[in-house]
Amino acid sequence: MDTNRRKFIKQSALSTAGLAVGADVFSAPFDKKVLGSNDKIRVGFIGLGNRGSQLLNWFMKNKDVDVAAYCDVYEPYILRDRSIVSKRFLKTGKVPKMNEKLTLSVKQYKDYRKLLSQKDIDAVCIATPDHWHALQTIHAFEAGKHVYVEKPLTITIKEGREMINSQKKYGKVCAVGLNRRGSPIYQKLVNDVQSGLIGKVTTARAQRTSNMYPTGIGILEPEAPPKDFDWNMWLGPRAYKPYKYNMAPYFFRWWKEYSSQMGNWGVHYMDVIRWMMGETAPVAITATGGKYAVEDDRNIPDTMEVLFEMPSKAIIKFSIHEANGGGGINGGEVELNGSKGNLLASQNGYVISSSKPGQFQPWDQLLEPFAKELKGVGSNDSTENLIRNFLDCIKNGDEPICPLEEGHRSTCFAHLANISLELGQRIEWDSVQEKITNSEKANDFLHYKYRAPWKL
Repeated sequence: MDTNRRKFIKQSALSTAGLAVGADVFSAPFDKKVLGSNDKIRVGFIGLGNRGSQLLNWFMKNKDVDVAAYCDVYEPYILRDRSIVSKRFLKTGKVPKMNEKLTLSVKQYKDYRKLLSQKDIDAVCIATPDHWHALQTIHAFEAGKHVYVEKPLTITIKEGREMINSQKKYGKVCAVGLNRRGSPIYQKLVNDVQSGLIGKVTTARAQRTSNMYPTGIGILEPEAPPKDFDWNMWLGPRAYKPYKYNMAPYFFRWWKEYSSQMGNWGVHYMDVIRWMMGETAPVAITATGGKYAVEDDRNIPDTMEVLFEMPSKAIIKFSIHEANGGGGINGGEVELNGSKGNLLASQNGYVISSSKPGQFQPWDQLLEPFAKELKGVGSNDSTENLIRNFLDCIKNGDEPICPLEEGHRSTCFAHLANISLELGQRIEWDSVQEKITNSEKANDFLHYKYRAPWKL
């Protein structure tokens, strides 16, 4: 371990020296032209693991996209060569096929800053771990690139606001990959729910269920990373930790320094629920949970329940069940309960049922039950719709379906839930000042100190 740490420190020093490479990129002027409808958009891809490769293939379906460059800290992902991937990585089932047909002109980088210095790139797609999104997005804006960035938008609340400020300064298009925003079903329900379809909504809920009992992501000892995996660059602004195979490249979702299941799944569902309800932010958050049954190295809960109190006098509940398989939402992925009826919805369709009369109420039903299944409404893949919308916005200058501000607001739900859990208390949120008002200690969790030489 001492040898590994000395090697890491040496690599870290080299990386620090490497910060000078392309430093002028972030202050260079950029071309503000709006592309014509027939112009090709040259896209660079930063992060080419499981999700990054999915996005690459969806971008490639668009005839006005040229793939200009690849960047990843894992060499097989840059080379698009599955045969040299670590066998231990292959066992996760999350290694992409990497069978794209591309020309030899696609450039390859291990350092995203060098990709950003490539002058002929119009836009970048960022699908790196959560703790990298803020720096890479801001640096892309500074280099004159438009950005498609995956969810969750950030690892801290402060990062989100800094990204928004940077976009305003440089005037580039930015779309956030909250894919339900591209769903025709949810786009329709936003209008219907806010028009009073099910009456006054007072409760809503969603759940992530994946029973990982008993061994979860396993218990492993630190070891040297694969020789073709740049662990120092993967850590980036985060504090040094020895490498483990159940950390990266895929398992970072179960380590709070790099992500969380509240961020991974909760952001999706909180986004679509608040969107349908016309809400911006919660006023109070209560989270409880912990590691109750799964024996593994994770430092996030296997069981968690969160209540978000909304300014409209409604409560949204999100549950994480990774130690059991119960409590799901039959017939949908989100449920909204209104004074007239209930809504179960997913990207494939929705069901509306009439509320039953309660005590002392004489009515039979307050609305007609209704079901709709998605058929023949363009692309059934909402992510493809988001990508197409992003490309169109680059050309016409419009705001994307899911702009940066919306992505930030939805990601705040996850961060606030994790802060409440960390403190073990209900917290109250001022969404205008973006501060927690009933605990000064809680505000310490709005950001963290980056590891040198990285700065926000």
